[in-house]
Amino acid sequence: MSAITVRLPDSLHRKIQEIAKKDGVSINQFISSAAGEKLSAILTVDYLKARAKKGKIADFDKVLSKVPNKEPLEWDKIE
Repeated sequence: MSAITVRLPDSLHRKIQEIAKKDGVSINQFISSAAGEKLSAILTVDYLKARAKKGKIADFDKVLSKVPNKEPLEWDKIE
């Protein structure tokens, strides 16, 4: 495990302290979790972009052509 020093504005530090205490975790755990969530979001976007590059319009059209051409259900209509 690594240790780093992070400089935070006082207001942000106070808010992190509040929320970490409310959630029953340490500030270190809170920040580690927040960093993990951010990393996960970035990696997900990268993964989806890579997958999208592999896609082919012809394949999409082929799948879409199998969808029946029906009116949407009443609760699913855009007004």
